[in-house]
Amino acid sequence: MIEFFQALARHTFLQYALLAGALASVACGIVGSYVVARRITYLTGAIAHSVLGGMGAAHYLSVVNGWPALRPVHGAIVAALLSAAVIGWVSLRAREREDTVIGAIWAIGMAVGIIFISQTPGYNQELMSYLFGNILMVGPSDLWLMLGLNILVVCTVLLFYNRFLAVCFDEEFARVRGLAVEFYYLLLLCLTALTIVILVTVVGVVMVIALLTIPAAVAGGFSRTLGRTMFAAIGLSAIFTTAGLALSYQSNLPAGATIIICAGVTYIVVALATRVLRRRQLNTSAERKP
Repeated sequence: MIEFFQALARHTFLQYALLAGALASVACGIVGSYVVARRITYLTGAIAHSVLGGMGAAHYLSVVNGWPALRPVHGAIVAALLSAAVIGWVSLRAREREDTVIGAIWAIGMAVGIIFISQTPGYNQELMSYLFGNILMVGPSDLWLMLGLNILVVCTVLLFYNRFLAVCFDEEFARVRGLAVEFYYLLLLCLTALTIVILVTVVGVVMVIALLTIPAAVAGGFSRTLGRTMFAAIGLSAIFTTAGLALSYQSNLPAGATIIICAGVTYIVVALATRVLRRRQLNTSAERKP
């Protein structure tokens, strides 16, 4: 661990990676708390994988049809927002289970992406890097993009915190009070989609899914309010990224995978410890009853 912090003072790429982890923690902690509260964690995986279809289509049009101004990130944004809109519309209007719609979009997005990639000449290493990401390759432009995302997320949540809260925890009550549930639910899904697509281009699909779900899930176990869950999730995500970077540097392991393992192990330990404590409390309460 000491070697990592010594290297941190010397190497710019480590400083950028650490800052990227901190910036990603803000958006992931806030948006992930809503996703976990609404119980649509599977949604993050669907949108994150569906962006491959948009990336593949944009890259295909750029290379084959000669549209150099069209970049994969443009296709990713369109695919992410379209996926969020379809999930929201079907779940609200057609009364279908969100899990079913999310699973279909996940599969279709991946399939469309693979088809376009296979039909595009050359080896599309750039697109493949979006799947797995490399936080050690983050540059200044990526950091500014993530900072802009954080500003957007924080401002949106400050404006609509109570409305998002009502939509996530008591949708029927919100309808009775005259709240436009459909609008705010779709706005929340679009905010989630933008968070995913911007972070996917920086740290990859797998790490985005992990940072959006695991820290918020851990924080939700010991936080009684959504606001506290957000702050705890931001802190936990920052801890996971820092610890993962340090361990990966020390052991010469892939940084993204190490970060995910740190988060996953923590979640399992906390879940088991919470279960044991609850059982002990139940047993203690049963013994005290006459």
